[in-house]
Amino acid sequence: MQISAPLAYAGDPREAADNAAALESAGLDAVWVAEAYGFDSPTIMGYLAARTERMKIGAAILNVYSRTPALIAQTAAGLDAVSGGRAIIGLGASGPQVVEGWHGKTYDKPLGRTREAIELTRRILRREVIDHHGITDMPLPPEKGGRLGKPLKILTQPVRPEVPLYVASLGPANVRMTAEIADGWLPTLFLPEKAHQVWGAPLAEGKEKRDPALGPLETVAGGLLAIGDDAAAVRDLARPQIALYVGGMGAKGKNFYNDLAVAYGYGKEAARIQELYLAGKKKEAEAAVPDEFCELMSLCGPAGYVRERVEAFRAAGVTMLNVIPVGPEPAKSIETVKGWL
Repeated sequence: MQISAPLAYAGDPREAADNAAALESAGLDAVWVAEAYGFDSPTIMGYLAARTERMKIGAAILNVYSRTPALIAQTAAGLDAVSGGRAIIGLGASGPQVVEGWHGKTYDKPLGRTREAIELTRRILRREVIDHHGITDMPLPPEKGGRLGKPLKILTQPVRPEVPLYVASLGPANVRMTAEIADGWLPTLFLPEKAHQVWGAPLAEGKEKRDPALGPLETVAGGLLAIGDDAAAVRDLARPQIALYVGGMGAKGKNFYNDLAVAYGYGKEAARIQELYLAGKKKEAEAAVPDEFCELMSLCGPAGYVRERVEAFRAAGVTMLNVIPVGPEPAKSIETVKGWL
């Protein structure tokens, strides 16, 4: 098992990169850069490549609507070049509020777009001449307005012909596809003790179709990390994130994370969290998050307990433990957990 951390993207990215470099020295294996509708992630990932030496640099995630498959492949090749072969590209559909509200694109065919982006990115990195017609046309045919396009291959020589492609997925069909064709999986709100009841079947079904040449599916999951006799209280810091996702990421009936909470067995609580959050009562929504939810998606408590949580994530199939160290000595926490892996 490896250990990674998400980059804090809401503040100063240079300060966040400095912090990531310090965690690299403590043993961090990878850093993940989100995008949402803030700073673009490739710019920050390139800066991270210059500020670090060893750890992998991952996008979590690039959505498959605002970038063409060719541009995703170019980003993968460019990041891999400036980092010396340390890139991981996380892909996903994001959600309709961002795709339609921010990027002005129709939110359609999320699975087909993700599958096509993976297929074309791999072909482009192998420097194939691309003549593909599906959701994306390369080149654009005359009947769709094309005039001068011709099949092309990437101009530059990628450092690696295969950059790992991970997928952020939650729903059964998307998880099934991820297990079939992706190099890795980026689940959200992952509860190791309950993950199998939600995703066990689609993961198994996808792996049955998986090309053995891809190797085992990597899984990245974790949560807040705090080690100490009084660290259990840190679990409450997970409440705003859980309430935001379960309550505020989409309208009623259109919230993937609310569906996930229901699948975990928190149906009544999920409905209440969403009701409160959409009514603007965010603090009340946070208070409605079950204590068990906070505990199971975090690693907070005395050292022996945290070590048990690490093993729970490992037993659930996690191959890269993604943690947010909380406290005055984040590097020490990373170093401690790294020693257990």
